[in-house]
Amino acid sequence: MAGGGERLPGLDQQASQAVLSPSRLRAVAATGLLDTAPEEAFDRYSRLASTLLGTPLSFVTVVDDTRSFWKSCIGVESDDPADRQNTVQESFCQYVVASGKPLVVDDAATDPRTRDNPSVRSMGVAAWAGWPVWSPDGEVLGTFCVVDTTPRTWTERDEQVLETLSQAVAGEIALRASRDEAYAAAEDLRRANQALSGLARTLQESLLPPRLPDPPGLEVAARYLPGKGGAQVVGDFYDVFPLASGRWGALIGDVCGHGVDAARTTALARHTIRTAALAEPAPSRVLGVLNDALLARDEDDQEFVSAVYAVLTPLPDGGVGVVVSRAGHPSPVVHRAGAQVEAVADGGLLLGVLPDVRLPETTLTLAPRDALVLFTDGLTEQPDPAGRQWGEAALRAVVRRGQPTAGATADAVVDGMLAHAAAEETRDDAAVLVLRVR
Repeated sequence: MAGGGERLPGLDQQASQAVLSPSRLRAVAATGLLDTAPEEAFDRYSRLASTLLGTPLSFVTVVDDTRSFWKSCIGVESDDPADRQNTVQESFCQYVVASGKPLVVDDAATDPRTRDNPSVRSMGVAAWAGWPVWSPDGEVLGTFCVVDTTPRTWTERDEQVLETLSQAVAGEIALRASRDEAYAAAEDLRRANQALSGLARTLQESLLPPRLPDPPGLEVAARYLPGKGGAQVVGDFYDVFPLASGRWGALIGDVCGHGVDAARTTALARHTIRTAALAEPAPSRVLGVLNDALLARDEDDQEFVSAVYAVLTPLPDGGVGVVVSRAGHPSPVVHRAGAQVEAVADGGLLLGVLPDVRLPETTLTLAPRDALVLFTDGLTEQPDPAGRQWGEAALRAVVRRGQPTAGATADAVVDGMLAHAAAEETRDDAAVLVLRVR
């Protein structure tokens, strides 16, 4: 392996130092991805990028000291690792590795950064856009990138798609690293338990947003309670994210299963919905994209997903318009400022079971101080010591009492469930997401 003081022919000093960094090369080798066969875990993200951006080529690359290896390459019909790579000097990945920043090129043949790159002619690269893929310890492993064979102007939405999917790929790599660490520690029970607990924390942190946004005109709060057994990763997830034209997406879901496979499916669900929402305005169509992604997985992946996805649009009078679609998930409830509580959203089937699933939509309006409450069945199915479930009627009764803030509403729901269970922890994981109009 090359040392950090050498210089690669054809690369400037900065690029050579970055590519040949010993710590970066150790991180690349540790992924175990070099010279390996295609895998659906990576191809699903490349395929989604090509579909949404309309590009003939999309790649997940890993760059060592001599070549850019294409772990995933949609548009290149070969499973032979020898056909799935080019030299560092021929790759556009060198520029991303050198800077640690995205590279967006509208016309590769005229852009001074890329016009002398051999791939402009040998691969027909006319436009290129790529984001760095980071290792858990902050090294640039390679890129998530797309290629067009004609010049084009990449849009802000295109860049958001690439950024989101590059994060999903980095999450898949981090998941594998944590899994391998846990397996390696299995020879010693104490070390294994410690590693598995760390795996659980790493996975759960990757499946939930690190912090919720503060949308104009809305209060947002969420609470997540892990189930018994800190080393068992489970599949509840939620997210709130901005869309075009001042709209916001809100998501809650549940993966049927536990452990690493469920965690991988959870990551796929969250990132697929975030990405599809950039192109599809209808919530039912966004959930339909996720259904297609789940059905395209390997046969060994059998986890199903329930979800509620809502699009919220601020209205001129201070209210918020909401369009909701529900797939096999408990119906969210609306708390009106006058203490009325109502269930919303007709539902369709679980996702990942059948193609062409019917997913109806419900449209409603939230007035100031109204709240939309989304939750997972870990809350309502929590038993008391006698085995009686808390139930949706009890949840609605808590919501009906009303609270001054979204956070207070979320706390009241969790406190009501824990009081019913006479316990400080839940049997299964549970989540609640509250969006309240200011």
